[in-house]
Amino acid sequence: QVQLVESGGGLVQAGGSLRLSCAASGRTASMYVMGWFRQAPGKERELAATISRSGISTYYSESVRGRFTISRDNAKNTVYLQLNSLKPEDTAVYYCAASKSLSAIMTSSSGYDYWGQGTQVTVSS
Repeated sequence: QVQLVESGGGLVQAGGSLRLSCAASGRTASMYVMGWFRQAPGKERELAATISRSGISTYYSESVRGRFTISRDNAKNTVYLQLNSLKPEDTAVYYCAASKSLSAIMTSSSGYDYWGQGTQVTVSS
């Protein structure tokens, strides 16, 4: 089992940047496919990005592609999400998740086994 703790959220103006971190403990993060999801008020949770165990393969949702970057440092058991060119519509709670799937990446929330508590990102216009 792995425990996930997100940090780095906050309030930022449109066009600004944030870097989210997800620290994993309990078991080695490199054992899992990792993903970042987000959930805005009144909306369903959606995938932002996912990364393979090695970090070689990544996938981004259409809404964040070109603006967000997912990365991981397995030596530090940490996954990151760099958020650039933020828009008010990026406002959401961002969740880190870990998947035991044998697939290289995982785009479905149902494929994730462990979730963090989330960190709030608010983008003002």
